[in-house]
Amino acid sequence: MPRGSNTIQFSSLFGPAEVICQTELTDRDAILQKLLNVLTRKRKIENIQEVYKAIQERENEIPMIVGPGIAMPHARLPEIDKIIVGIATSKKGVVYAKGVNKAVKLIVLIISPKASPAVHLLAVSSVAKICQDPATADIVAELPTPEKVWEFFDRGGVTLPGYVRACDIMKPVRVKLHEYDTLEKAITLFVRHGLQDLPVVDKDNNLVGVVTTYELLRVCLPDYVLWMEDLTPILNFESFAEILHNESKTWLAEIMTNEYATVDADAPAIQVAKEITSRRVNQAYVMRGEKLIGVVSLGEFLGRVLRG
Repeated sequence: MPRGSNTIQFSSLFGPAEVICQTELTDRDAILQKLLNVLTRKRKIENIQEVYKAIQERENEIPMIVGPGIAMPHARLPEIDKIIVGIATSKKGVVYAKGVNKAVKLIVLIISPKASPAVHLLAVSSVAKICQDPATADIVAELPTPEKVWEFFDRGGVTLPGYVRACDIMKPVRVKLHEYDTLEKAITLFVRHGLQDLPVVDKDNNLVGVVTTYELLRVCLPDYVLWMEDLTPILNFESFAEILHNESKTWLAEIMTNEYATVDADAPAIQVAKEITSRRVNQAYVMRGEKLIGVVSLGEFLGRVLRG
């Protein structure tokens, strides 16, 4: 059920026939196997046992829990050309995996074409948006028929945009500096979190600059050190000692750089790749206007786009 030329409604990816409603099964693997059997009736899936085994191993290793009581196992297969979705609900909930404390009541199984990582990411992003309501699993698990479950997703207006956006693959910025902070705090955060870049924001959360470990190291070294080939005459760390002595008096403005990558939240993901590559940085900051709302690291980008 397309809505507009560039979007796909999430509920169009499955129908009531692909919903297992209020299953009495209490074993996760049995539910996954049954869901795969249901999807096989809709699309031919070769080597279904291998697909099942791959999903099973992945969920054992890294359970895809996207919200309270909601699991989203997934696989990308070369033999299909369209994404397919199967949903299972359980009123009692099932023990999903080791380390997952809350019983899972809603399972959304996504099988997507291996050659179309963007479509896969869009579907995952859309389901994640549903999970913003912590009561979603409990609500859906109480729906009595597959038709009601499908209608829930259909009414939710969960729509896939025409392309993967920066905001679909970003993560929240959990560590940042404020413009009134000193070098002392920056060093503490770099050491504590093992980061290479830290954004600097003003009181309105507008991005005003970035402090990098490279810039930090650079200010520790006098210029003449960079020009010298033989450093044996100065085999000590006096420069660093001076920085340590003055770190609480050095303001971030003195070492902050304006050389960093930013993208608008609605920019296509390919723009993220371009900015990271052209600026030779490890991450791009995601903006909504002047405000910093997230970050996409190079590792996260490659992992989500190429490995899902």
